[in-house]
Amino acid sequence: MSDKRTDYISWDEYFMGVAMLSGMRSKDPNTQVGACIVSEDNKILSMGYNGFPCGCSDDEFPWCREGAPYDNKYFYVTHSELNAILNYRGGSLEGAKIYVSLFPCNECAKAIIQAGIKTVVYSNDKYADSDSTRASKRMLDAAGVRYYKYSYTNRKIELNL
Repeated sequence: MSDKRTDYISWDEYFMGVAMLSGMRSKDPNTQVGACIVSEDNKILSMGYNGFPCGCSDDEFPWCREGAPYDNKYFYVTHSELNAILNYRGGSLEGAKIYVSLFPCNECAKAIIQAGIKTVVYSNDKYADSDSTRASKRMLDAAGVRYYKYSYTNRKIELNL
């Protein structure tokens, strides 16, 4: 009989936890989104969070959501999913799975599909009724990309750093 632990976290808990922890790196005052891309054999390939492109100072570019498009964050912020895809340096992401804390927008869905990612696991779908999310789901469905909501276990995981 084995004495191994039985209360270890599942793969989904682990990778969603990594995605959420990655989101905590975002300097966005309103929305912190994280992503974690995983291989078919459960190896972390890349991570990302929403923020400005390299070289674009987060002190000089706007973080606000209101005002003229040129003066708010939406023209400048790179979403976590795209950052995770662009951060990957290992070749193909074909067949990979991406864990995200917020359901991907239509632009990120395009990148996910083009990268060959086959599964999206998301934590929150608070914009489900938006045209962007509806378009995202339409494209993911057409491309055969599976997506499902993360099932919370209500396990509390505490890190003292």
